[in-house]
Amino acid sequence: MKSSAPRLEAFLAYLLVERGLSVNTREAYRRDIEAFLATVAGTPLAAVTKEMIVRHLAQEKEKRRAPATMARKLSSLRAFFHFLAAEGLITDNPTVVLETPMLPHKLPAILSPEEVQRLVEMPDSHSPAGVRDRAMLELLYGSGLRISEAVAANLGDFDLGAGTMRCFGKGAKERLLPLSSQAVLWLERYNKEVRPSWAEPSARAFFLTAGGGRITRQAVWQQVKRYAAQAGIAKRLSPHLLRHSFATHLLENGADLRMVQELLGHADIATTQIYTHVNVSRLRDLYDRTHPRA
Repeated sequence: MKSSAPRLEAFLAYLLVERGLSVNTREAYRRDIEAFLATVAGTPLAAVTKEMIVRHLAQEKEKRRAPATMARKLSSLRAFFHFLAAEGLITDNPTVVLETPMLPHKLPAILSPEEVQRLVEMPDSHSPAGVRDRAMLELLYGSGLRISEAVAANLGDFDLGAGTMRCFGKGAKERLLPLSSQAVLWLERYNKEVRPSWAEPSARAFFLTAGGGRITRQAVWQQVKRYAAQAGIAKRLSPHLLRHSFATHLLENGADLRMVQELLGHADIATTQIYTHVNVSRLRDLYDRTHPRA
């Protein structure tokens, strides 16, 4: 594995520089490839065969990995060996003939507008942390941000007077997002009443902890789950709960799919089309409940 380490590092650098993948995605690729290299330890990369990869993936599947995780592991190995072949480090790419497994189609959980209102009103508006959390929730739902994008936001990314913010999404792609009136109201309150007492003079992060550090996405997600429980929301939750709800509510109210794609920062509109399936599913539920011969 040691002899393979420089090639793995070169591949990870390629993912950063050429493909602009996020730190989390690169680390997932690193773990996947290191696990495979440990399985075939002692085998030169040029001698790796399709059968070795299939055996490794079968071993991983026996660990009860989720289908999406197995698909990513194959994707990691496929990208790695494609890189090695493109760089002339191997002659034959053993992943060329491997098929990507079909993933079960899962519709994202969403909240109704009434549930969103209950959720965002849960934080204690009389406490500094509550004001921050209300501002965060209004931002996540009002602009459809990923939690990671919200916590990465800096003070200079907001123009509250204009009601906009700059967001840097996956691959460091920049987009300019509108802010809802409620988001602006709570962001301004947090920025005037709370942030100054927590921030060091040189602090760039917008959302802070009481100790002055940038809040983490894990902390935000824990708060979202806590507030959802307090609001009596028993639905299957995900870190994208408010993002999914944002997109679905826009489409239900007549927004154009391309506009939603731009707001979400999806590179491929096929990713955004999941929300049209959500709409069809909800229509089917309504039909089944209301049509006399359904």
